Amino acid sequence: MFREPLVKTGPDGEVLVKRFSRVRRFEHYLCIAAFVVLVLTGFPQKFHDNSFATWVFDLLGGLDRTRFVHRAAGVVFSLHAFLHILGFTVGFVTGRMSLDMLPIPQDLRDAWHNLGWYLGTRDRPPELPKYDYRQKFEYIGIVFGGLVMVVSGLVLMYPSLVAGLLPGEVIPASRVAHSNEALLALSVLVVWHVYGSHLSPEIFPMDKTIFTGYIPAHELEERHHREYRRIFPRGHAQEPPPAANADAEPLPAKVA
Repeated sequence: MFREPLVKTGPDGEVLVKRFSRVRRFEHYLCIAAFVVLVLTGFPQKFHDNSFATWVFDLLGGLDRTRFVHRAAGVVFSLHAFLHILGFTVGFVTGRMSLDMLPIPQDLRDAWHNLGWYLGTRDRPPELPKYDYRQKFEYIGIVFGGLVMVVSGLVLMYPSLVAGLLPGEVIPASRVAHSNEALLALSVLVVWHVYGSHLSPEIFPMDKTIFTGYIPAHELEERHHREYRRIFPRGHAQEPPPAANADAEPLPAKVA
C-alpha cells in the first residue's frame, strides 16, 4: 500500500509536512456531507411553519420522505462516530497512534499565554503543539455533541421501544436535547469553525490542509511551533529519516 511521506516537496519547491492521513481526510468529507444533509432536512422539521420548510418538503417529496433522508443521514453519522471512536481506541491500545486531540493541562497554560499575547501583556504568542487548545475544544465539542445527537436521535426513531424500557419523559426530553444541540452545533460551526478555518487573518481565505493532507513547513513553524521542532529538531525544514516516512501516526516525542 502506498504510504504518504511525512515530509515532501510541493510543485513549487515548497517543503510540505503531512498533517492528516487519507482516512482523516475522508472522515472530514463524510462529516461535511452528513452534517449538511442533517441540517437541511432537520431544521425544516423544527421550523415547519416557515416557508423554507415547505420548499424543502416539496423538493424531497413530502414530510415522510424528508424524515427518511434525515434518518438515513443520521445512521451514516452514527456509524461514522462509532468507527471513529473505535479506531482511536484500538490505535491507542496497540500503540499506533497517540491521543493528541485530547486536552491536557498545558492547553490551559497555552490559552492563558495566548490571551496575554492578545491583550499585550506577553511579548510573543505561545509555541503550540500539533493540535492547539482551540482545535481540541472544537473536536471534543463535536464528539460529545455528536453522542448527544446520536443517543437522542435513536430515542426519537424508536419511541415505542424506548417507552417500554425507560420512563416516558425520556422521549420529550430527547426531542428537546436533539433540537437544541443541533442549533448549538450549527451556531458553533458558523461562528467558530468558519472563522478559524476561513476568516482568520493568518489563513484567509481558506485553510486547505484538511483537503490536501499537508501544511507548508513555514506555516507549521508559525502556527504549531512545538510540532515543528519535534519534526525538525535541527531548527530548519529537512527530509526526515526514511523510518519517519510512514502513514501511521507515532507517539509524539517529548519537546523541552
